[in-house]
Amino acid sequence: MSTNGQTMTHEELMGLPVAVPLDIANRALGIGRTNGYGLAKRGAYPVRVLRHGRQYKVTRYDLHRHLGLAPGAEG
Repeated sequence: MSTNGQTMTHEELMGLPVAVPLDIANRALGIGRTNGYGLAKRGAYPVRVLRHGRQYKVTRYDLHRHLGLAPGAEG
């Protein structure tokens, strides 16, 4: 997975694990780190955010659905 700060390629998106940290979800959605964490804290993130202790995670399914990559995704 590239770490150059740009959005992810299709291959990277398809290879994501079942749940990813918010930093990776931010990158997949093209959202900056500060903005992404602010949206998550306010409950305004574009997809459902799961909180595990102090960590925020997003499911691969929700990311794929939001991006129109999942079967039956509304785009």
